[in-house]
Amino acid sequence: MKWIVGLVVALASLTACAQTSTVEESAPFEVLADGNCNNAESRLVQEHISGQITALSKEDWESAYSYASPGFQNTVGIDQFIFIIGSQYQMLIENQGVKYGTCSISSKVFTQGVTVTSQNELFELTYSLSLEGNKLGIESASTTITQPKVNI
Repeated sequence: MKWIVGLVVALASLTACAQTSTVEESAPFEVLADGNCNNAESRLVQEHISGQITALSKEDWESAYSYASPGFQNTVGIDQFIFIIGSQYQMLIENQGVKYGTCSISSKVFTQGVTVTSQNELFELTYSLSLEGNKLGIESASTTITQPKVNI
């Protein structure tokens, strides 16, 4: 009986810790300071971008479009989005890997460097994300540098 009581107390303690951790993780955007993103902000920004890139690689257009900010969606319809991605961002559809660079914040806008490998080339992109409430949205992605991938 003591063992069961001990188990219940241990589980209750773990549950309380998990709830505290969840609350802390859900609040990384409460105070945004200009400069480099903190670890939690970087992780959430990267997860958001990864979600869209994964959807694009599956050509799941509706899901990929859902990662865009409300402002972007009000300006660019899903048909235009599909056309833009297909004509200018084929590397995201055919990506063979993604690496994340620096994440920064300026005036509540997140900027994330992303390197995409596609067809033996490296594509450097800069993503801009906005925050509405506690929800990230991709505003834009622009290609900054393209380099051939050298295998030695």
